[in-house]
Amino acid sequence: MRTGRPSTTARGAAAFRAAHQELEGGRVFHDPLALRVLAADADDPALEAAFRPEREDVRLSVAARARFAEDAVAAAVARGVRQAVVLGAGLDTFGCRNPHAAEGLRVFEVDHPATQEWKRGRLAAVGIPVPASLTFAPVDFERQSLADGLGAAGFDPVRPAFFVWLGVVPYLTRTAVLGTLGFIAALPNGSGVVFDYGEPPDALPPEQRAVHEARAAWAARAGEPFLSFFTPGELAAELRRLRFSAGEDIRYRDLTARYGSAHRTAGDHADLGAHVVHAWTEDEGPSGGSRRRRGAPSDSSDRP
Repeated sequence: MRTGRPSTTARGAAAFRAAHQELEGGRVFHDPLALRVLAADADDPALEAAFRPEREDVRLSVAARARFAEDAVAAAVARGVRQAVVLGAGLDTFGCRNPHAAEGLRVFEVDHPATQEWKRGRLAAVGIPVPASLTFAPVDFERQSLADGLGAAGFDPVRPAFFVWLGVVPYLTRTAVLGTLGFIAALPNGSGVVFDYGEPPDALPPEQRAVHEARAAWAARAGEPFLSFFTPGELAAELRRLRFSAGEDIRYRDLTARYGSAHRTAGDHADLGAHVVHAWTEDEGPSGGSRRRRGAPSDSSDRP
């Protein structure tokens, strides 16, 4: 990111979160800061598109994804994790809202330095304070590693941490994706991550494949081409190889249903083979003994 602004897709995701607050009353995911962050972008086409009535399915999917991630952070905090990292944070507001600050959760936002400078200016302009529990970790991946960038920001690699990594994986190479997951897996037991990914287009039914190709063409024109896909089985195998020992893989369409918001139309195209994964390394129980290993992250689509 060299323009000093969040990417088109990051702005789009923020717009859908904001629109969900106004049009659906935030019934799936409550974010009181979302609309304020976007207040100066009323003429942004991404914001206008997010408010269209026919985009309800997408709004609910984006809201459910955010809810799932923040529920996973809460579960990690309950296990004793006190470091959370938001990778490719864009316009995400979790760090400013941090509901676990009183419990000592420190949040690190990782993004390109120019993007973070723009965001901090936006937060100041709309009067959203940066709490003491939030640390910006600027990382230019062309010049430094994630480990170096986090270390410079005060991240402690000898303590477990939980990572939120949404709306990013499809735009990275497979090598970069697995490298980042490997970094997380190498942290102390109890560390974990929520991320999303897409299945290969040839795994989709023909009608969904056509919609996917149209979206892929749009993303490429915006300078953000899709670079990596995974099947649930091969991703589960990679997570096992990297030492993740427990987790869940769930499709977007099932995620929205989990939070009481089923898609309006049968055979919808909203998820297009998109999945969200919650994976973590096994931590120790309160007595100090190792908890029973619960197996590798599973593909929920294979469940009865």
